[in-house]
Amino acid sequence: MAQDEPTRENPCGSIGTAVIFENDHVRVWDMRVGPRGRKAWHHHTLPYVIVPITGGKVEIENIEGKVYYGEEAGGEAIWRDAGEKHELRNLTDAPYQNVLVEIKQK
Repeated sequence: MAQDEPTRENPCGSIGTAVIFENDHVRVWDMRVGPRGRKAWHHHTLPYVIVPITGGKVEIENIEGKVYYGEEAGGEAIWRDAGEKHELRNLTDAPYQNVLVEIKQK
């Protein structure tokens, strides 16, 4: 059976491109979006930290339809609480990459 396509109503996409490390405390994702590409609808069930590698301008639309924009610099760290359901779009002509660290709470 094929996996459903992630949508606003079914934000079932993966958090990142690939898990690069995981233990009892954290799950670390490599996340890449091509030029003018998008990261399909997904749900953050854990709090997380984003560390942009390339930086860039992004557009994020949440499940309620609110759109907000960000400009991230490579090497900074950005905290996000759990619960967000959104889609991310790369607004630049260059690839976008970050490392996303999910914090597993006990």
